[in-house]
Amino acid sequence: MTSNDRFFNRVYEVVKLIPHGRVTSYGAIARYLGSPGAARMVGWAMNQSQLQPEFIPAHRVVNRNGLITGKHHFSGVNLMQELLENEGAVIDVDRILNFQDIFWDPVLELGL
Repeated sequence: MTSNDRFFNRVYEVVKLIPHGRVTSYGAIARYLGSPGAARMVGWAMNQSQLQPEFIPAHRVVNRNGLITGKHHFSGVNLMQELLENEGAVIDVDRILNFQDIFWDPVLELGL
């Protein structure tokens, strides 16, 4: 197992803890894992999440501004948006309008 595989698995473990109806950011996960500069690597992990044997709720991970930037990695034209809206996110032009209300920070919620 490579160090990337280990990091990706750690990312997946955090993502599986994001509660229904909440979202977090790539950077928040990276900070929680002790790698604050690794937000892009968290994004790469999300891109590969559909290859995992168990469901990873990757739709709940967005960029720091509440933009659903990873939507092109989901099957269907608007699947990521639909999944988020089904959980209570209010979205307009790929931006979660109630981002601050539903943001889940793993550092605060899980501690270090």
